[in-house]
Amino acid sequence: MSLSFEGRVVLVTGAGGGLGREYALAFAERGASVIVNDLGVDTKGGGKSSAAADKVVEEIRVKGGKAVANYDSVEDGEKLIQSALDAFGRIDVVVNNAGILRDRSFARTSDLDWDLIHRIHLRGSFLVTRAAWNHMKDQKFGRIIMTASAAGIYGNFGQANYSAAKLGLLGLANTLAIEGRKYNIHCNTIAPVAGSRLTETVMPPDLVASLKPEYVAPMVLWLCHEQCQENGGLFEVGAGWIGKLRWERSQGHTVREKNQPMTPEAVRDQWDKVCDFTDATKPSTVQESLQSIVSVLSRVESEGEVDANPTAAAASASGINPTEAVGQKLPPTTFSFNHTQCILYALGVGMSTKDPDHLRFLYEGHPDFGCLPTFGVIPSQAAMMDGGLSSIPGLNIDFTQVLHGEQYLELYKPLPTSGELTSEATIADVLDKGSGAVILLDVNTYSGSELVCYNQFSVFVVGAGGFGGRRTSEKAKAPLPPPKRAPDAVVIDSTTRDQAALYRLSGDWNPLHIDPSFAAMGGFKAPILHGLCSFGFAARHVLTQFADNDPSRFKAIKVRFVKPVMPGQSLQTEMWKEGNRIHIQCKVKETDAIVLAGAYVDLHSTSEDSPENLTQGGGLQSELVFAEIGRRIKDSGSELVKKVNAVFGWEITKDSKNAAQWTIDLKNGSGSLHTGPYSGKADVTFTVSDEDFMEVVQGKVNPQKAFFSGKLKVRGNIMLSQKLEVILKDYAKL
Repeated sequence: MSLSFEGRVVLVTGAGGGLGREYALAFAERGASVIVNDLGVDTKGGGKSSAAADKVVEEIRVKGGKAVANYDSVEDGEKLIQSALDAFGRIDVVVNNAGILRDRSFARTSDLDWDLIHRIHLRGSFLVTRAAWNHMKDQKFGRIIMTASAAGIYGNFGQANYSAAKLGLLGLANTLAIEGRKYNIHCNTIAPVAGSRLTETVMPPDLVASLKPEYVAPMVLWLCHEQCQENGGLFEVGAGWIGKLRWERSQGHTVREKNQPMTPEAVRDQWDKVCDFTDATKPSTVQESLQSIVSVLSRVESEGEVDANPTAAAASASGINPTEAVGQKLPPTTFSFNHTQCILYALGVGMSTKDPDHLRFLYEGHPDFGCLPTFGVIPSQAAMMDGGLSSIPGLNIDFTQVLHGEQYLELYKPLPTSGELTSEATIADVLDKGSGAVILLDVNTYSGSELVCYNQFSVFVVGAGGFGGRRTSEKAKAPLPPPKRAPDAVVIDSTTRDQAALYRLSGDWNPLHIDPSFAAMGGFKAPILHGLCSFGFAARHVLTQFADNDPSRFKAIKVRFVKPVMPGQSLQTEMWKEGNRIHIQCKVKETDAIVLAGAYVDLHSTSEDSPENLTQGGGLQSELVFAEIGRRIKDSGSELVKKVNAVFGWEITKDSKNAAQWTIDLKNGSGSLHTGPYSGKADVTFTVSDEDFMEVVQGKVNPQKAFFSGKLKVRGNIMLSQKLEVILKDYAKL
């Protein structure tokens, strides 16, 4: 579905040429009413003319668009916004693009050089945005773009004035993002690289010509659309490439003790540790930035001596130490079962003989008898239920404060209906959320030596935060918001009064779900339904609506648990289909309270698409290669993870169209192979045709030649391509 700006009013400053002109034309083409602002000055701020703005307005009107010109300086911000109100009655989007240059080496920069740059870039953006702000607040919608520069981010010789103003815009944008959030006003910053009057003074002519403004405008339009929820971001963009930037900070080192002076010699002696970016943190708020400093002060006053590492100090105080805990393995658990457990689970998540389609999961004599895919959480939960976390060093936590926050499950083959499964659990990461700690527990479940499924439990420990750890983790399987449109399907299913009593027989014996007195101690009026029971209901609904009730179509599910459900309430599952990914949101029908959010189910297109059923008849030769890689990962995954430690994405094309997507995860657990959309993030992604892929892996074409000829495209950490030989040559014996 294309992005429309019908009904939106957009102001673009400096829109008489270059990037601004391209923004104005692009917004108008998609239905926006546009105020084309341009003072008509030269690149140094001299002169004045209405011709530039008038020409762009005429271009828009000739194409049937709506636009008016404005010739005021951005220092007259109120006049610019009034033009929008007079012409169109509102203001929705402000793109602060106007700018000039007065490049001088620092020693030669005059007061005028400094002041004029700041007046146009920083003060001008402030004045225009301030004039629009209250209008955006009143209408509960606004999108603002600030234009920074690589010179502001990194510095550039001869541009001290320009660099200072451009980085000042980033600080302004970050604060506006915070203040505007509750009013649905989002503010983002871009550092564009494009050919314009400004960049032609610092770039070679041929480069200016190739860096076209139309390679930047789509990014600006997306950030300004109502569907886009990005806020407070900083992006470099140019030539069709977009990258997001963030701050990174070393763990740091404390160089003083109580009642002892802090000396420059102490700083010198610990300088290498101060600058060591091993296990660097990525603070994103002032509060996160101050955590380490506050923890140091607390330790100084309470114990008289400061630990060298403030994170470790805070960890000791909170009972959580990520350095000790992460990577620790829990004792393996074994789960023996037969068809009885499979049927009991199906009943526990709401299946009934009243529905003929449910019989295949309820009757062991059915010709298609099988196990519900979400039964995959049951063998793995023993790692949580059997007290394994209490044995982990660095996790001294109060287990009465433990909540199940999120769950991810991925199947590598359909679950058996009987047998013995072994689960191996590892502490993948421990995160500091301030009010609590999040423990990421990765669990791989095997049938013999064959990997059957992978679970990631996200456990929130109330009150265990503040130990100075990282707030986010790339290892976490992230929840995703549903599309901004009406759901494609809605299913309403009633739970019974005894739903929790029935579900607990599958192994979750927590008395919170059965004992009224225990539930009362937790603040509930009555026992609540298991979150994983709602999880099972929602997955069933997706299978019914989009997979013909075929469990072999199921690939993965991710949910975030939001609020409890009371047994007897009705669950309403809303579903949005986006390719093979079904976004879901689950509510209590009676209260409209969301209980599962950020959720999705990934499906195989057909049963033949699953890794278990790849054949040469699928039309892609590369399928055989990935099938072999998958088998090798199952046999030697742990060894490969040690050698490679990366996630590789593959986009295979045929006849210039995307034909298949594969992800080789050799970073997490014992390694895994995924087909279709991948919920995590690849370190490097390769795009290549099926034919060229086979030429490369068979050694007929040198990968470097394929890259430089354009046959093999790479994005991400290109240096990791050196490790491909380990995967393709040593382990995919063709």
